[in-house]
Amino acid sequence: MHPQTHFVGVDLAWGQKQRTGLAVLDEDGHLVHISSVHTDDEIRDALAPYVAGPCVVGIDAPLIVTNATGSRAAEQELNKDFQRFQAGAHPSNTGKPEFAGGVTRGATICRLLRLDMDPRSGRERRAIEVYPHPATVVLFGLSKTLKYKSKAGRTLDSMRSALVTLMQHVEQLVPPDPTWRELRSQVENATTKAELGRAEDQVDAVVCAYVALFAHRWPARVTTYGTFENGYIVTPTLSDDHGVIRRAVEEYERIQPGLVAVAAEYVAQVTSILDEAGINYLTVTGRAKSVESFATKAARTVDGLPAYADPLAEIGDQVGVRVITYVRADVAAVAEVLGSQLRVLDDRDLGQETASEGRFGYASRHLQVSREGGPVAQVQVRTVLQHAWAEFEHDIRYKGAVPAEHARDFDRRFTLAAGLLELADQEFTTIRERLRGGSFEEIDGDAERISPRELAAYLAGQYDDAEWSRTDHYAWIASLLPDLGVDTLDELGEVLARVDADTVAARMDYRYPPGAVRRLDDALLAAFGERYVVLPGNEHRVALLRARLEKMTG
Repeated sequence: MHPQTHFVGVDLAWGQKQRTGLAVLDEDGHLVHISSVHTDDEIRDALAPYVAGPCVVGIDAPLIVTNATGSRAAEQELNKDFQRFQAGAHPSNTGKPEFAGGVTRGATICRLLRLDMDPRSGRERRAIEVYPHPATVVLFGLSKTLKYKSKAGRTLDSMRSALVTLMQHVEQLVPPDPTWRELRSQVENATTKAELGRAEDQVDAVVCAYVALFAHRWPARVTTYGTFENGYIVTPTLSDDHGVIRRAVEEYERIQPGLVAVAAEYVAQVTSILDEAGINYLTVTGRAKSVESFATKAARTVDGLPAYADPLAEIGDQVGVRVITYVRADVAAVAEVLGSQLRVLDDRDLGQETASEGRFGYASRHLQVSREGGPVAQVQVRTVLQHAWAEFEHDIRYKGAVPAEHARDFDRRFTLAAGLLELADQEFTTIRERLRGGSFEEIDGDAERISPRELAAYLAGQYDDAEWSRTDHYAWIASLLPDLGVDTLDELGEVLARVDADTVAARMDYRYPPGAVRRLDDALLAAFGERYVVLPGNEHRVALLRARLEKMTG
């Protein structure tokens, strides 16, 4: 059995009075150590368990400096590629006190730990000079570096936000352990720039450790700027893939404000379609993906390779709409009615896919839809219980709140919860089915004005095969009745007695079970015709009602 190779990151301060961040990853890329120290002896003692055997140590500090003035060739070459991302390197030369006589603290640490500094070396214990800023540009597809370091003009809030964003990116590559989660909590709750400063060197150290792992695992995908003789910097290669990501993010940043309006239009259209169909639902919400979220997703990798060759074309949830229903039967009804009104490009029942694998877990219906060749939207349809499970599970896992030692137990508990919620969904459906056609208590038919609650109970008896409608829809249609001269349930009964409900249903040719309010809506339209169409409460849907009236009478 071969000895474990460790990948070490050292965010090295140029002086021993400043903090140095340390981080260590194991062969699987899991974080096994993170700390902040000051002196060379503290660095040696903290890293001793991890550099005794095979290791690659990424050090963010010059290791070799031979030029008396200006910048090293390595810095000049790197800057040509990365300056446009605001990720250029600072100049190093022997004229600076930190490098006087060509002696660098980085080289001193390498000698202390007995590490080979030659980037071409194949030795099992070696160090390389790295630089986090260009590495983050490549690894995370950034259009410019994140501004989390303390400089003039930067506020605490902006620095904290940038550092949290960097940590979120890092968590996509390095699974967080309890120490990391505690560090992130400190950053999120930091009230001073000094508190952020105590964390940022450790975060940078994790990036350095990952670059060491990256260089070891994919040597063909790193670039070494400069030479061993005069100084070098190793960083992931700025490839054409990154150019594609950067251009996609820049283009998305340009179009994103327009997508905000598109998302609002989709929400209004989906709401209108469901209301017209009389389908009961809890909420319809929508959003345009933020530029930050798009950039993170566009930069996602699978086995070290970009997940999206063309992010703008392949990321399908740039515009997202979410419909939350009460029971599972309504999920299918929503999908069917949307499919009749919008062009469906893709339809995935993730709950069904999970069940086909013999598992309980994430359940949601995902539709990719478009309107007459316009922008595509992803519509997620799920029950309120499915939504609660998905949001809680995502929140826990995304924030890395599951300790590694409890991961398997938490997986079991999430699975158990998913199974219980599926059972609850089934029971709610059964309850609703049994309530259909059930008896309801007597209602005072002579009471002045009809309340929404009374109307709901009345319609449950009038249309005993109908689906439930939204609570606010009962209130809305109840408010229309006085304008028609209908003030009591007895008067409403007289109106409905004049309407042949079976004929109306046949003429409307319902493709999905309509709700009780939709049934009443059509009955009032049949009874009052144009008078109903022009009611003030119907002004938002005059054209729709006239089309329905023509269908009834044509």
